[in-house]
Amino acid sequence: MADINFDYHPQFFTATILEWKHLLKEDEFKDIIIKSLQFLVKEKSVVIYAFVIMPNHIHLIWQIQDGFKRDKIQLRFLKFTAQHMKFKLLQTDKSRLDHFRVNAKDREYQFWERNALSIDLWNEAVFMQKLEYIHNNPLQEKWRLAEFPEEYRYSSAGFYETGIDGFGILTSY
Repeated sequence: MADINFDYHPQFFTATILEWKHLLKEDEFKDIIIKSLQFLVKEKSVVIYAFVIMPNHIHLIWQIQDGFKRDKIQLRFLKFTAQHMKFKLLQTDKSRLDHFRVNAKDREYQFWERNALSIDLWNEAVFMQKLEYIHNNPLQEKWRLAEFPEEYRYSSAGFYETGIDGFGILTSY
C-alpha cells in the first residue's frame, strides 16, 4: 500500500437511492455517477481507489484532497448527480420522476437517502476489507450481476485485475 497517506484518511462512502429504488439499474444513470466522479478527479478534489455502482446504491473508497472539505465534496457529488438524474427522467420517463417527489421545503424531488455513510479507513487492514467488499458486492446472491468481480463493468475490480481504467477515475492503492 505504497501511495496512501493514512494521515489523510481515505473514506468508505456509501450513498443509497431514496427508498432503495433501483434507479441505477440502467447504464445511463450509472454514467451520471461516473461523470460526476470524473469531474471530481479532474479538479483534483478526490482520489478514487475503488467503486461499485449497484442498482440502488454506490460504494466508494475515496480520499478527499488537502484544501477540500469532505462534507462539501459529498454534497456537491450528491447534488450534481441528483440534478442530472432528474433531467434524465424529465427527458425519458416523467411518470417515473413522480416516484422521487417529496413533500419538503427545500426540494421538490429527492434521489438520495439523507445521511450518506462515510467511514474513515484508519489502516491497511480495514482498507483491504472494504476493497474486497466493494468488489464482491455485484456477486451477492440478491444481485447476481456477474460471475466474477472483474466482469462487472461499473466496478473497480476489473482495474485491479487488468490495470485498465475504462473510466479514467482510479488510482491504484
